[in-house]
Amino acid sequence: MVRHVDTPRLAATNLAVIVMAAGLGTRMRSAKPKHFHELLGRRMVDWVIAAGKALEPERFVVVTSPESADEFEGVEVAVQPEPRGTGDAVAAAREALDGFDGDILVLSGDTPLLTREVLEGLVAEHRAAAADVTILSFDPERPFPYGRVIRDESGSVQRVVEEGDATPEERDVRELNSSIYVLCAKPLWAAVERLTPQNAQGELYLTDTVEHVLAAGGTAAAYRSPDPRAPEGVNTRADLASAAAVLRDRVNEAHMLAGVTIVDPQTAWIEAAVELEQDAIVQPFTVLRGRTRVASGAEVGPHVVAIDATIGHGVSVGPFCYLRPGTVLEAGSKAGTFVEIKNSRVGERTKVSHMSYIGDAEIGEDTNIAAGNITANYPHAPDRPKGKTTIGRNVRTAVHDAFVAPVSVGDGAWIAAGTVITEDVPPESLAGFPPRQVTKEGYLRGKRDD
Repeated sequence: MVRHVDTPRLAATNLAVIVMAAGLGTRMRSAKPKHFHELLGRRMVDWVIAAGKALEPERFVVVTSPESADEFEGVEVAVQPEPRGTGDAVAAAREALDGFDGDILVLSGDTPLLTREVLEGLVAEHRAAAADVTILSFDPERPFPYGRVIRDESGSVQRVVEEGDATPEERDVRELNSSIYVLCAKPLWAAVERLTPQNAQGELYLTDTVEHVLAAGGTAAAYRSPDPRAPEGVNTRADLASAAAVLRDRVNEAHMLAGVTIVDPQTAWIEAAVELEQDAIVQPFTVLRGRTRVASGAEVGPHVVAIDATIGHGVSVGPFCYLRPGTVLEAGSKAGTFVEIKNSRVGERTKVSHMSYIGDAEIGEDTNIAAGNITANYPHAPDRPKGKTTIGRNVRTAVHDAFVAPVSVGDGAWIAAGTVITEDVPPESLAGFPPRQVTKEGYLRGKRDD
């Protein structure tokens, strides 16, 4: 009998987690290992690790390939020398879990939609049923080439059969195996020792452990995921995009429930590490990446990209603005249309409104940066670091000004239009005065080829 268990927060005593993450990118058509493809700022496997760690297990092991053994922090790593199947991947973790005698939750590193709630329900069902092995199963909303959960007439789990090895009748079964299990340690290791590659792929299938556990007199159960999408795996780029959309919706919903206005959640892409305060507003087609922070009352977008930027209270950003890492916009400031800012601090109430580039700069409060300004921060000599531009408080620049770093403009200074500033400007000074317009009337008459 399958039960749906609604439990309070799981006590993870005597629980270990294994994450299988040794696969290649074959079906992804990628030189990058499948588990390292990113969704909303995290590698696919990192979403799985986060879901498993939310249960606070006693032990946590990631099984990976020799080439990826140094790509994980904060977990134990076990190496699977060759990709010989999921059963072999779990066997690779045995030494790391030597002496552990509790329940082992086995997760697949390509299931980024897993949640703490689903995993807690799975472990709770396993313990309530006193089973030796419990399968996370699901009834999908669309077809998947997954193994089928085969039950007997009483509804008890008999075995799991992979689609490639299933009969036509077995392929009609809608309850699919997610390849996520909870197993008691002793029956697990005994079953792993009996695995043989007698299947279409010639691999050691972890799914066969169910049949071996039952053959040894053990018991099996299944927990149907209340969220049919949570157990879905990613095998192709199309799967990756589909999973990213689900994660986007989850992240956006959490922000909206916390008091953030997201005008069009389907076009706003907000990565997992982004922080948004209550009453922030995100306009359509906005991408917030990395550790970007948006304070209350700020409005971002439309068509804004911000990466590792800090956007203060009441700030206005966009439309069509690019904030690169290290950008800090202090309270009440503005970064406007077709503005790009990198590694710079813009002071309170300062405006960079139109078609300007500000890089490696410090700008004080109440300053106005006019249209078409740039800070020319790239060094002429390859061995010199990029220079810094400092513009003080209450400065007024004019259209098409350039500041060749390193250079400083004092408080209260004004800059004339079309000026290239190469020397420091003292406070309350007027600098610039490029040559005035000279018009040679009729100069081109008779000289044009057309």
